[in-house]
Amino acid sequence: NLGETVIAVADARLPPQNYPPGFKFNGSQVNFPVNGYRLLGLMSMIDPPKAAVPDAIARVRSAGVKVMMVTGDHPGTAAAIAKSVGIISMENSAMPITLTSTPTSQLPAGIVTGEDLENMTPELLEDILLRTDEIVFARMKPEQKLQIVESCQRLGAVVTVTGDGINDAASIRRADVGIAMAGTGAAYTIKSADIVLLDDDFASIVSGIEEGRLMFENLKKVLLYALSSNVPELAAFLISMVAQIPLPLGILAVLAIDLGTDLLPAVSLAFEEPETDLMKHQPRNPDTDPLLTEQLLFLSYGQLGLIQAASGFFTYFVIMAENGFKPDRLIGLRQAWESKAINDLRDSYGQEWTYDDRKTLEYTCQAGFLLSIVAVQWSVLLQTRSRRSSVLQRPMNNWVLNFALIFETLLAFLIIYVPGAREGLQLAPMSPLWWLPGLAFSLLLMAYEELRKAIARKHKGSWIDKETRF
Repeated sequence: NLGETVIAVADARLPPQNYPPGFKFNGSQVNFPVNGYRLLGLMSMIDPPKAAVPDAIARVRSAGVKVMMVTGDHPGTAAAIAKSVGIISMENSAMPITLTSTPTSQLPAGIVTGEDLENMTPELLEDILLRTDEIVFARMKPEQKLQIVESCQRLGAVVTVTGDGINDAASIRRADVGIAMAGTGAAYTIKSADIVLLDDDFASIVSGIEEGRLMFENLKKVLLYALSSNVPELAAFLISMVAQIPLPLGILAVLAIDLGTDLLPAVSLAFEEPETDLMKHQPRNPDTDPLLTEQLLFLSYGQLGLIQAASGFFTYFVIMAENGFKPDRLIGLRQAWESKAINDLRDSYGQEWTYDDRKTLEYTCQAGFLLSIVAVQWSVLLQTRSRRSSVLQRPMNNWVLNFALIFETLLAFLIIYVPGAREGLQLAPMSPLWWLPGLAFSLLLMAYEELRKAIARKHKGSWIDKETRF
C-alpha cells in the first residue's frame, strides 16, 4: 500500500549429480524445482515519482484531461502510486473491476488487471472507460496497452501516451500523440514517438498543453481582429453600388488598411499571455470546435464590424454635409459625380463643383473613412485581448501590441497627410475636427464590449455568453 515493489529472496540445495556445474536453467520450460525453497528475506524498492508530478497531474485534470495509469506493476503498487500523484483522489478507493464486477453506474475509481482484461470484450472495456472517472490498469502486457489506446480512440478521445520502455513502443506509435523520454527511453521507443522530452519531466507535457491552447486562443484573437475590418470595406463598395453614392473608400485605402494599419496589430495578438482560466477550459472537440466558429464570425462581422462600418459612414456623411452635400443629395449622384465633362455639379445649397474639386472632397472623405476605421480598431485590438475579462483587468504588458498601436496610428496619419498622398493613395488631408466621429465610435465600441463581457461574466451560459464567446 506504500507503492513499493517487494522482492522475495529464497534458496534451495540442488543435487550435484542432477545439476552439475554449467547446467543451463530454462525459465520457459522449467527444468528445476519450483517448491521446497528456504525464504531468506524480503527486499522492498521504490522508484518515487518526481516532486513536480502531483501538481502537473492536478493541472491537467483541471483542464479536463483524463489521466490513466497503465503499468506492468502489481495492482497494489499501481494503486498506491496513482493515489500519491493524484491520478486517484485521496478520498477515493480503487475498486477492482473484473468480468463479473463491471460498473453499472458511474464509478469514482477503479483498477483493472491484465488477467481480467484478457477476458473482456472491446465493448465491455469501452463501457468501463466511460463509467470510471479515475482508472488504473495494472499487470498489463504490451498488446493490452495497445488495446486500451485503441478503445479510447474509438470513443472519440484524442489519446496521448507517455512511456520509456520498449514495451510502450507499440502504444506510443498508435496514439494520436506519442511522447517518449530522452534520458531513460529505449532507442526504438524514442524513434516511435512524436515528441521526445529532453528533461524526462511529466510537467513539460502540461506546459506543452498550455502552450498549444495559448496558440489556438491567440489565433482566434488574430482572426477576430483581422476579419472585423472587412465589414466596413465591403459595405463601402456595396452601398456605393446600391445607393449610387460617391465611393466612400477606395481600393488603395483598403490596401492601406489590410497591408498597413491592420497587419502589425494582428500579429501582435500572437504574443498575448495566457488568460487566467486557460487551463480550466474543457478540451475542445476538433470535429465541432474549429478555429473559425459561428460565434467568432457573429462577433466579428455582426457586431464589431458593423460598429466600424457605422463609424466610417458617419464620418463620410459628416464631411460631405459640411461641404454642402447632404445625404439625400448624394443618393443616385455617382454617375454625374464621376463624369469629367460635368464641371458645374450643384450641391444641396446650389453651389457648383468642378470635377477636380469633387475628387478632392471624395479623397478627403475616404481619408476620414480610413481614419475612423483605424480609431475603432484601437478599441477592437484592446478588447480582443480577452474573451471575458474587462480591458481594465488586462495589464498592458504586451509590448509588441503597444508598439503596434503607436505604429498604426502614425502610419494612418502619414498616408493621409504626407505630400503626394492625393496622387499616390487617393487620400487628401482632413480637418482635425473630422477625427472626432471616429474617436466617438471607438469609445462606443469600448463601452459595448465592456457591457457584453460584464453580462457574460455575470450570467454564464446565457445567450450572450454562448453566442458571442469566440
